Amino acid sequence: MKTIGISRQALVAALFGAAAVGTMAVAPKVFSPEAGAQPITVQAPHNAPLSFADLIEQVEPAVVSVNVTTEREVGRLRDMDQFFEQFRGMPGFDEFLEQRRQEQEDQQDEPEVQEGRSLGSGFFISQDGYIVTNNHVVDGAKEIQVVLKDGRELDAELVGTDKQTDLAVLRVTEKGEYPFVHFGSAETMRKGDWVVALGNPFGLGGTATAGILSADGREIGPDSPYTDFLQIDASINRGNSGGPTFDLDGNVIGVNTAIFSPTGGSVGIGFAIPAELADEITQAIIKDGKVSRGWLGVSIQDLTEDMAEAQGIKNAEGAIIADVTNGSPAEKGGLERGDIILSVNDKKVTDATSTTRVVGSLIANTSNKFEIIRGGKPKTLKVTVGERPEDPYARTVPASSSAPADKPEKGTTVKDVGATFEQMDDELRSRLGLRSGESGLVVTHVDKGGVMDKAGLAEGMVILEVNNKPAASVDDFRKAIADARKSDRTKVLIAIRVGQITNYRTIDLSDAS
Repeated sequence: MKTIGISRQALVAALFGAAAVGTMAVAPKVFSPEAGAQPITVQAPHNAPLSFADLIEQVEPAVVSVNVTTEREVGRLRDMDQFFEQFRGMPGFDEFLEQRRQEQEDQQDEPEVQEGRSLGSGFFISQDGYIVTNNHVVDGAKEIQVVLKDGRELDAELVGTDKQTDLAVLRVTEKGEYPFVHFGSAETMRKGDWVVALGNPFGLGGTATAGILSADGREIGPDSPYTDFLQIDASINRGNSGGPTFDLDGNVIGVNTAIFSPTGGSVGIGFAIPAELADEITQAIIKDGKVSRGWLGVSIQDLTEDMAEAQGIKNAEGAIIADVTNGSPAEKGGLERGDIILSVNDKKVTDATSTTRVVGSLIANTSNKFEIIRGGKPKTLKVTVGERPEDPYARTVPASSSAPADKPEKGTTVKDVGATFEQMDDELRSRLGLRSGESGLVVTHVDKGGVMDKAGLAEGMVILEVNNKPAASVDDFRKAIADARKSDRTKVLIAIRVGQITNYRTIDLSDAS
């Protein structure tokens, strides 16, 4: 690069010459910072690499492309579903479609089988050939092949999957010693740390991209209730699913699984399953071929500020148990309706979602420590969680819901809250799926604009508890209200049964006339 210079003598002459011919003018300062003020300065990250080549060269042999062959049954009409979609809603169309389907069934034709192919990524986690990938990559697979960096194509068998976390484990059928990587810790990563993703985008194979950890703890939909995803901006595209994301030490800190994109291509928002969760799930799959999730058998809600205030609790964090299933692990472990779960195995929970995730991550048939609040006082319980059933919400009693609509109004009126109640009988108790002898007050009338009306209560609902005490009688209800007022509380917590679902609400005594 050419540099323009000036001699020392010329510089001195220019300065003194200017002083000799006249007064030297000095331009005034337009801006003068306050004394001692310093601008924001940022040092370049000391660990920013000049190149990722050494890292990629070492870990790439453990990364594979996953090629999957699937088969699915199709009918002549099913193949035209996309074409028929434009006619949905037209008069008589649904009847026409159903008639055609019935005609096909009557013909008893053998269903046609259509072959499909899908591509993904994966990586070895053991020398003897275990591979981690995504469940959606191998879903419905008839044949699975993996392609190594050196071009070898190896058959692989499915060891097991976990749909809830979208993880799967394969194992190559050819015995040998394979290069492998291991899981690190996503919890030690900070927003802004470098990450490198490897995979098979669009079937191109052996592709590396780099970026940073953009965020953690992301929720990306109801289909992944047990996962707080890592968000990364290293380019993730179709075919990257199941591939690893590395830290700069070559540890797998995430399994690439999804992208957010309006176009279908990378826009810099990718999601990876954290290493700690992926390691735990894959080890369970290798051991048992499946994941047995912990199950308590409770219905829970977020603890709101009003609920906390009604019980004199300052911190509105945790989950309140709205219902406990008969014979469930929760019941056997001593958990009760109205208990507020604060932590599980010393891991703090903040709401119903975090509680569900923590409990779901527990291993079935293990004993776990639950820190709760019951009646305003802290309590510790040891609860052995069970294995989550196929349908944890299945009921063993009829699902008939509310009291008959034509039932005449009767009972005792509590003017303060603008409602009339009567005690629950055995017939209604049975229809609501409640335990024998459980007490409650049936709401038979609600004044429009009254306290109960504003709280969303209606005829046919049943109040089971008031401020964590059974609502055995109207006198009990009145006493709970009086006690709240003596304690200068304006909120009262009530447990409501609607059909076979129990939930908590608060009534505001400041609305009372």
